[in-house]
Amino acid sequence: MQIKPILAALRRHKAGTILIALQIALTLAIVCNALFIVHERVERVSRPTGMNEANVVAVQNLYVGAPSTYLPLIKTDLQAIRSMPGVENAYATNSFPLRRGGWSTSAQRTADATKDGVQSALYFADEHALATLGVKLIAGRNFTSSEISSINREQQPAPPQVIITKAMADKLFPEGNALGKTIYYIKGRPSTIIGIVEKLTVPWISTDFTDNVTIMPLTFDGGYQTFVIRTKPGQQDAVFKSVADKLYGVSRMRVLPEKSGVRTFEMVRQKAYEADRGMAVLMSVVCGVLLAITAAGIVGLSSFWVGQRRRQIGVRRALGASKRDILSYFMTENLLIAVAGVAVGVILALGMNQWMLTQFEMERLSMTYLIVGVVILLALGQAAVFAPALRASRVPPVEATRSV
Repeated sequence: MQIKPILAALRRHKAGTILIALQIALTLAIVCNALFIVHERVERVSRPTGMNEANVVAVQNLYVGAPSTYLPLIKTDLQAIRSMPGVENAYATNSFPLRRGGWSTSAQRTADATKDGVQSALYFADEHALATLGVKLIAGRNFTSSEISSINREQQPAPPQVIITKAMADKLFPEGNALGKTIYYIKGRPSTIIGIVEKLTVPWISTDFTDNVTIMPLTFDGGYQTFVIRTKPGQQDAVFKSVADKLYGVSRMRVLPEKSGVRTFEMVRQKAYEADRGMAVLMSVVCGVLLAITAAGIVGLSSFWVGQRRRQIGVRRALGASKRDILSYFMTENLLIAVAGVAVGVILALGMNQWMLTQFEMERLSMTYLIVGVVILLALGQAAVFAPALRASRVPPVEATRSV
């Protein structure tokens, strides 16, 4: 197949050629970045929290009234929850993974550090927390009941003992052996690392310190409490349905929000990643629509060109061109347009990704997506032009030459 006649024919149809090439280029740029966003969102949605997420129920509780201290109420509620049939363990906390709200601060290696330390989410807990969350303690020990103290809103959290995640330990002490070391959340108040858990994520979805968590032996003395409950296998639904009645039976002086008052952890995860899941679906639909429009454009233009060239096709057939020659001609012609389009599309895709890097702090587009996008667009172009090209190859010589 000679390329020069094809290029000459394309020069006579500049407008259509340029439009299809630009459509392919724009489709490649958008689809590559959209698929990259979809992959990011899917990875985020499936990101592990470090918990054993099965059989966990979370209760958001707001006490009504203003007692001098909420600690007796919290203690009574925990006793009631732990006594429920089907409950394995429970504790009160200010936050937990994927809750999308909580406390955070910076941890320093030295009391007089002038530079920023390691940012960490803070989870208040007692000796029941590790078992309830199902996290793995890989070094050190758990809290004891005598180490649990209380904190109110005006106080800053800096207990004598803390448990931190391995990711945080590695950042604070990259040389290793963080266990037993002293760190500072508040100047002049040292905290000793008594335990290290394998993994536990922060309550927020998008942070640059996802795995940096400190578990503190504290109970928040405030009206807003979160109870995290681990149920026995197969008992999650029963506890989910009955825990609100149990708490109201202890005291009516509370509010459990209708939508977020009692939730299984599956519900917590679903709500936390609702926007990411929606974005992934939207980007997937956009990719599908763009690819369909591009394919339709190629089919439409190729069909138009076949109709215009019936006479030339007939002449070529009369001069000895086979059906395969005609089919190859149109397939090659479309391939050249597609190659030009994807070449421009690669540049546009990289430029679009660079813009998103600066505007939305996204990651750099992997070359894998560009390669896959190029292959998809080239294959789509060839598949789209095949039917019009096949129709052109079936034009009989006598039908075309009769119009001469």
